[in-house]
Amino acid sequence: MSHSPYNDQDLAEVTLSSETIAEGGMLLVKRDQVRVPSGATSQREYVIHPGAVVVIPVLDNGNLLLERQFRYPLSRVFIELPAGKIDAGEPHLATGQRELLEETGYTAAEWIYLGLQHPCIGYSNEVIYIYLARGLSAGQHNRDIDEALQLFEASLEECMQMIRRGELTDGKTMVALFHAEKFLSGAWPMEA
Repeated sequence: MSHSPYNDQDLAEVTLSSETIAEGGMLLVKRDQVRVPSGATSQREYVIHPGAVVVIPVLDNGNLLLERQFRYPLSRVFIELPAGKIDAGEPHLATGQRELLEETGYTAAEWIYLGLQHPCIGYSNEVIYIYLARGLSAGQHNRDIDEALQLFEASLEECMQMIRRGELTDGKTMVALFHAEKFLSGAWPMEA
């Protein structure tokens, strides 16, 4: 293991005070006063998020199962992989299994953890865990009353072309697809 010439403490910011400025059903918005490395003080506003899981469902024919879903903040339909927030105290694998079943009706015989991502480091502590699911069995979805999805399948290459054309722009899905591409090609083998 190589040693870094850098010291993270040289960049650390110290919290001086913290206040909650908004609280919703899932998110909490904080405003903190901090001391930055130069000794000056500054303000940081950020969102506390429970975390999430994104699932790459690989069908027996090799295609991936994707969703089309309307997203209110941007007022349009997005192409996404199945995903959802982690419930309090829930292991992230269990979240992935629950969300895949709820949104698509599928269960999987094999779950492979591919990594994690921090999608919004400038304004949120959200972490998204990435799983690939294989050995899928179809069943009945159990979507929430406020969830409307359209499922479709596409090859990994078709997904990459959707990204290239700007048709697939969801960040968590793009990062997960790049992980899937590396894993499925053997470039990033599963670690023991």
